[in-house]
Amino acid sequence: MRRTGPAALIALGLIGVGIGYLLEVGLVAAGAAMLIPPISLSITLVAIGVIVVLLAIPIRRAVRSKVKVHVDPFRAMRIAVLAKACSLVGGLLTGTGIGVVVYVLTRPVPATSESLWLSIVAAVSAVILLIGGLIAEYFCTLPPPKDEKTEHAEHAPVH
Repeated sequence: MRRTGPAALIALGLIGVGIGYLLEVGLVAAGAAMLIPPISLSITLVAIGVIVVLLAIPIRRAVRSKVKVHVDPFRAMRIAVLAKACSLVGGLLTGTGIGVVVYVLTRPVPATSESLWLSIVAAVSAVILLIGGLIAEYFCTLPPPKDEKTEHAEHAPVH
C-alpha cells in the first residue's frame, strides 16, 4: 500500500468544494434551509483525528525501536488503512466545508455569523482529521532496509 499523495487529496478537496457549494445552492433553491454543520461534527472529526494518531504511536515505537519488538501485522495494516481513510475523508470534508463557507460568504442575503463560524470550524476540523490521518500513515510505514546482507543475515533460516 502506498501512502496518500497530494494529487488525490487535492482532487478530493476540489470535488468536496463542488459538492458543498452545489448542495447549498440546491437546498436554498428548493426552498429548504441551508445545511450548516453542527458543532458535534467538528468535535467528532477532531476526536477521530487524535484517536488514529494515538493508535499509530505504538506501531511507530515498535518499528523504530532498537530492540526487536513483535508487531501484529494485521493490527498494523488495519491502522494504516484507517489512517489512509481518515486522510482521504478529511480531504473530501475539507473541500465540502470550504464549499459551504464560500456559499455562505457569497449569498446575496447575508447569513448569520453563527452559520459562518460553524462552517469555518467544520472545515478546520476536517483539516485536522486529514493531518491526523497523514501523520498516522507516516507512523505506520516501515523504514528502508539498512543493507541487504545484514537484512538476510538477521533472518537466516534455521537448519
